[in-house]
Amino acid sequence: MESHLEIAVEVLESLQAIAPDEWNALTDGNPFVGHQFLHGLHTSGCASPRTGWAPRYLVIRRQGRVAGAMLLYAKSHSRGEYVFDHAWANAYHHHGMPYYPKLVSAVPFSAVTGPRLLAANDADKAILVQAALQVAQQMGVSSLHVLFPSASDVDVLRKAGLMLREGVQFHWINAGYATFDQFLAALTREKRKKIRQDHRRVADAGVTFRRVAGDAITRADLDFFYACYALTYENHGSSPYLTKAFFAQIQASMGQNLLLILAEQDGQPIAAALNFVGPGAMYGRYWGTTTFVSGLHFELCYMQAIAYCIETSIAVFEGGAQGEHKLSRGLQATPTWSAHWVADRRFEHAIKEFLGQETAQMDDYIDELAERAPFKRVAE
Repeated sequence: MESHLEIAVEVLESLQAIAPDEWNALTDGNPFVGHQFLHGLHTSGCASPRTGWAPRYLVIRRQGRVAGAMLLYAKSHSRGEYVFDHAWANAYHHHGMPYYPKLVSAVPFSAVTGPRLLAANDADKAILVQAALQVAQQMGVSSLHVLFPSASDVDVLRKAGLMLREGVQFHWINAGYATFDQFLAALTREKRKKIRQDHRRVADAGVTFRRVAGDAITRADLDFFYACYALTYENHGSSPYLTKAFFAQIQASMGQNLLLILAEQDGQPIAAALNFVGPGAMYGRYWGTTTFVSGLHFELCYMQAIAYCIETSIAVFEGGAQGEHKLSRGLQATPTWSAHWVADRRFEHAIKEFLGQETAQMDDYIDELAERAPFKRVAE
């Protein structure tokens, strides 16, 4: 495709077609949209046409130089997305129309917010959106979905006419805490007491914690982590999306973004949580345990992560999808967004009406969660 502004738009089916430095220059350091993470998903076979994630990345070039890119996949299912559109797929099926394939702009298997329109300015982001809509129409897919975009991307997507859908996650916000005790002091007495009780139970069970990052993560550490990660899926009756080969590959290529926190008892590891660290934010992603210890999940996955963020002045900790229970650990209800376009105007009208009702309900729900926030109320 060519535009009249000396811009060429390419559709790439592999990141091998673009130099890592060119791609990463567009990402603002976000680890999940970096070349290493995405390419690792593809070369390990985790996100591939075989698994229903066929890359259709968009790249725009201005006078031959990369000016923007967009994560884009042709999907044959809705798994691994965390923004649920099964009701929409069922409605298409009920009317005898195919919902798949569809186009999705998302980080596979990762409910993390971040840039989806990788460009330096809104004008180039708008070009990417229009190019994605043109690709969707040329492919004849039912729809285009942009999941967990950054706030700046949301504005561009709204102006381009895509329908917005509101969701909620639970994020910890660093209010400039100098110490972990200062963070605890900001909580209500009840919540502070609960966290300390969990900490005491874990400590009384003889559990200690060890942090390792980058090259310090040994093969034994990674093997143990993966066993825990796979066990979490097994306990829920499913299979993991990601392979041991994927984790080994990203440790080798982007180890500086990994923080592995291990829980140990009697000198042996019993649980592990893998976090990703980017500029200004840390993301809790995967965890598992071989031994039940009361309070261990919250201590390992949240309190240890929050303590690290305070020590290193990280502004935000994204604790993953779902879970009102995270409120009591100092995380706050945070709106998330997705943007949607459907080719069939009849379905567009029905979905737009549904989203209007859902957004009002979500706003009320977030307001309710804010009223239940665990922090002391400031006297007016």
